[in-house]
Amino acid sequence: MALGNPADSDELFPIREVARLTGINPVTLRAWERRYGLIQPVRTESGHRLYSRTDIETVHRILDWIERGVAVSKVGKILARDDQQVADAAVASAGAEHEWSQWQQQLRTAVAAFDDRQLDRLYGQIFAAYPVTVVFQDILMPLWQQLLRHQGLFGQTSEWLFFDGFLRSRTWKRLQIGCASAAPRVLLTAIVGECRELELLVAGLLMSGDELAVKVLAVGQPMDELTLVCEKTKPQALVVFSNHSPSNEFPQRLERLALTLDCPLFLAGDAAQLAQEQLSGSPVGCLGNDGRLMQRRLQQFLRGGLDT
Repeated sequence: MALGNPADSDELFPIREVARLTGINPVTLRAWERRYGLIQPVRTESGHRLYSRTDIETVHRILDWIERGVAVSKVGKILARDDQQVADAAVASAGAEHEWSQWQQQLRTAVAAFDDRQLDRLYGQIFAAYPVTVVFQDILMPLWQQLLRHQGLFGQTSEWLFFDGFLRSRTWKRLQIGCASAAPRVLLTAIVGECRELELLVAGLLMSGDELAVKVLAVGQPMDELTLVCEKTKPQALVVFSNHSPSNEFPQRLERLALTLDCPLFLAGDAAQLAQEQLSGSPVGCLGNDGRLMQRRLQQFLRGGLDT
């Protein structure tokens, strides 16, 4: 594994090594620092830049947002917002965070060994100890994201694929149990190419509850056929999920879709955060990207407690 050892947290790296580890050339790294203030390396007496492991992780986070279609000039605000959310959560649950880190270390060991039996045991123990939102939002998905970002060395892609496949199968089973209930159904679909399957499945699981059963449509569902699907299945609501930066025409596309439906339309994921202002006053409700809030907001919308 090469995710970084806590014992090496004070280790510093020259810019050429950061370029090798991240695939970003030194010119771009300097531009991100000078133009946008995204990274703040320390300087030696001779003026050479030295980067911490936190700086390297920040580079990976920047790349993640750029790959989702967010302009580099806008990434700084998103990182600041995410860091504030993490800081607030840490203050509220400082003791719990240490426990979550210990679980993640055990999970990493099982993943590195490709030990599905041990992984399954740990998965069961974690679910027995915490509610579903904590399990996914604070323990499993942060580790999944770390493994996804760090695939530079031999074997790391295989480790991520192993963990991703394990989580997808377990999450799907839990969703199937929820769909078998008599609760009213909500359909959840992804914009093609704008999220990974596990992110969609986890969003569905976090939205599900005793009052709502979320049915996740297959990845690749054509957006222009959603009206037909809703006519046939008559859901209580349709939720569109995306983790990419919305294009300029995307809000209008959603509004046109909303006018063809006999049920409310909602947007969830990172796109909901980024398009919230554009969709204000439209028939499309924004659920955000926080697993702790998506279910609550969806239920409030459907009860008429919030304006779409």
